[in-house]
Amino acid sequence: MRIPSLYIKPSPISGRGVFTAEDLPEGAAIEIAPVIVLSKADKAAIHQTILHDYYFNWGEDGRAAIALGYGGLYNHAADPNADYYMDFDGQTINFFARRDISAGEEITIDYGDRIWF
Repeated sequence: MRIPSLYIKPSPISGRGVFTAEDLPEGAAIEIAPVIVLSKADKAAIHQTILHDYYFNWGEDGRAAIALGYGGLYNHAADPNADYYMDFDGQTINFFARRDISAGEEITIDYGDRIWF
């Protein structure tokens, strides 16, 4: 599930980014991105591929997850307008607005320690 107003375009932050065509209120669900969970061994293998730049750490046991949908395209910001949490049972990453987000604004998250770098 993702809201229909999302779109991808070149980002002034880095590469491509996720933007919204409509205003989003604080707390609004943005996307529930299903993930592909990788074993610790698979996580080591993706370091030799382009996926190295797109995975999320998944749990405490060294696994990783590749977010589907737009999940892997949200850029980092020190003061992001969105946040996310991991639903380990449902195997999703759930993105939501931390504050009001204006139409045309890029949606950003804080990578923190939940993403590999």
